[in-house]
Amino acid sequence: MIGFRNVLLILLMAAQSAMAIEEPSFEVLHVADDYEVRRYAPFIVAEVDVEGPMDEAGGTAFRILAGYIFGDNEPRVKMAMTAPVTTRPAADGERMRMTAPVLAEPAAAERDAYTFAFVMESRYSMDTLPQPIDSRIRLVEKPARVIVARRYSGSWSEKKYLDNKAKLLAALEADGVAVAGIPYFARYNSPFAPWFLRRNEVLVEVSWPPADEG
Repeated sequence: MIGFRNVLLILLMAAQSAMAIEEPSFEVLHVADDYEVRRYAPFIVAEVDVEGPMDEAGGTAFRILAGYIFGDNEPRVKMAMTAPVTTRPAADGERMRMTAPVLAEPAAAERDAYTFAFVMESRYSMDTLPQPIDSRIRLVEKPARVIVARRYSGSWSEKKYLDNKAKLLAALEADGVAVAGIPYFARYNSPFAPWFLRRNEVLVEVSWPPADEG
């Protein structure tokens, strides 16, 4: 039997596919053949760490984070879904720096652990966001930074993500763009969106402009 929380999650994702939703604000700085360079304004995410293979851990993370925005918070406020939903291998050092929304390799060879994040509505600040009741959820403010995005459609599989991540890193190296963070996975559509219409992205923070451009 489908649980109440799962029904809410399905309704949430269906609503997401039916209407325009908010994304973090950014300015496009440069467009190349294989990627786009963006300057993002600061934004806040709610994130949670989940152990297990990336393709399987997402369901657990979605239920936890969807519960938070559906009212599992203090003072029981329902919030709107935004995009993207991001995924990165969990790493203690990255979490303590509190700088980025997904990574290259798992935190430890003996286990898979991933950090999943929902972007919060821009109308909230760290002072006004409802506090999570679930202690596994962290509210993190991401600073302004320059991020490169490689867009692709299709499934959310780890294999497809890793293939596109490799292509993005190769293109950045060829163009002399220095990577300043760890690549992560961003998804912008609900599971109900046809695979060929999905907007997926590999994102990574970079130093911009390239050194040879000054």
